[in-house]
Amino acid sequence: MEYESSAGEEVPALGFGTWQMDVQTARESVESALETGYRHIDTAQAYNNEAGVARGIENAAVDREAVFLTTKVHPRHRSAGDIVASVKGSLTRMGLDRVDLLLIHWPNPLANLEAVVNGLNEARERGLTRHIGVSNFGVDRLDRARKLSEAPIFTNQVLFHPWYPQRELLRYCQDEDVLLTAYSPLATGEALDDDVLRDAGRGYGKSPAQVALRWAVQHENVMTIPRSTSRQHIAENFDIFDFKLSRAEHDRITRPSKLKTGLSIVKSQLG
Repeated sequence: MEYESSAGEEVPALGFGTWQMDVQTARESVESALETGYRHIDTAQAYNNEAGVARGIENAAVDREAVFLTTKVHPRHRSAGDIVASVKGSLTRMGLDRVDLLLIHWPNPLANLEAVVNGLNEARERGLTRHIGVSNFGVDRLDRARKLSEAPIFTNQVLFHPWYPQRELLRYCQDEDVLLTAYSPLATGEALDDDVLRDAGRGYGKSPAQVALRWAVQHENVMTIPRSTSRQHIAENFDIFDFKLSRAEHDRITRPSKLKTGLSIVKSQLG
């Protein structure tokens, strides 16, 4: 395993996402992931599976303190009080005293950013989370959030894959020592049938999915959280740290495409 660090904490560069999983599926998949070796798990209030994620952690033969757990506040919570109350609800569902990282899930155009950031900070001050961050923020909003926050903004969780490399945002995160957490690193499955990824993987005996994940974590300041409900794919996604892409391979894989990104987003919405 490789690690990235922020605010004095090292976090596994490869985590496990649980988007679009129901409670039972999340429980089973998280348990499988932890048994495979993952120690970084991601959920959210909007996923409606926090309880299943917690049961998966509880059922695995892994100490809770060994797992870096993230959840995200639903963007409908706009005031500091509502954010704190919602986090308490998350913890009750999970049977926990705190999470390791708390994010605001999306920027709400009707919300006051200062109030939202204050809510995240208050949750941290009350011991409900150790770190705070944001998700789906652009450079300008991320910069403003950082200036408004008393605590460091640990990460910005965003869409990030070979067809959507977020170069401006990534550069900002690298310059300002903010982690970028990449979700949908396989472009909702589009990476699985990509010829460039397949060709790059042949020499390493790796699949297109493994190459796409390796591409992500080879970036400085980047973590990624692929999701899968298949034990085989959970294990395959974890097996990416015994090879390294060359600079030429890395550059060849990076192919910004609004079309492929758009198609993957549509595919994700169709479920």
